[in-house]
Amino acid sequence: MLSFKRTYNNILKGFSLKIAINHESVRALSAFSTPPTEMTMKNEAIVTAIAHKSIRIPVLALGKGWLAVDKPPGMTVHNEAGRDLCSIASAFIHEESALQGQIAMDPGFGLHPVHRLDRETSGILLLAAKREVFRFFSKQFECRRARKHYLALLHGRLEMEGNEESGTWGWPLAKTAGGRHDPQGAEPRQASRTRYRVLGHSAHYTLVEIELLSGRTHQIRRHAKLSGHPVVGDSRYGSKRAISYLRQTHGFDRLALHAHRLTLRLPDRQKPKVLETHALPAPIRDLFVNDSRYASQNDTAGSLCCST
Repeated sequence: MLSFKRTYNNILKGFSLKIAINHESVRALSAFSTPPTEMTMKNEAIVTAIAHKSIRIPVLALGKGWLAVDKPPGMTVHNEAGRDLCSIASAFIHEESALQGQIAMDPGFGLHPVHRLDRETSGILLLAAKREVFRFFSKQFECRRARKHYLALLHGRLEMEGNEESGTWGWPLAKTAGGRHDPQGAEPRQASRTRYRVLGHSAHYTLVEIELLSGRTHQIRRHAKLSGHPVVGDSRYGSKRAISYLRQTHGFDRLALHAHRLTLRLPDRQKPKVLETHALPAPIRDLFVNDSRYASQNDTAGSLCCST
């Protein structure tokens, strides 16, 4: 992994204001000022987002046969024809001549996700628009050469042991995901590893960067639950009372898990390329930054972490 200092700076370089409330030190996030990374041909219009009705899906990077987008939370990647991300993106590409020329989508293949991203999770998603490009990327995921990093807001105060920069969750998980009362699952369990780094604390939450070292269903969410620090807003593995409290008190109504960075080789490059989103989503950012102020008014959140 990247060094802690570099990782922290890369993720939180938008932080510009340090505030201290109730002896808790947090940094106020601001949106990144740099525009999305675009890989386009000269003299072609730059497409920065896929737009459909009220939906806007940022385009993070693209090339011949592929594009990377920032998926909104609550949207399925496929399997909901006309409403899922692939359907919306495909329709937009057919109508947008500039984007057609930049990615050269094969009409006989269409648009397919190279890896998984849960409906509830936001963040970077790689899509292939050619069969040979899909195979090129898929092999990297199968061989674990592609690296995926997430940002998550967890309930409670997760501490590192000693002077360690990172920790690893290693609970084995069944192929079929269990619920909040049995996150490991009842079937035969497989080895599962999740690496995490603590980036900061507020009064009630811990902001972490996570790297998947294996690929089980809901792995981050299940491991976080087993650690005693479930992901904020997790309706499947978290506390129903906490979700209700956050929705009613703070208007927070999403899973606090964001796919932040993807590192892999691109078809026209020999060395790995880092693709990343440009900010921690505003609802997660605001809940984390403002938590200490909320805590001075009401300490209810702290008692709801793991209560059902």
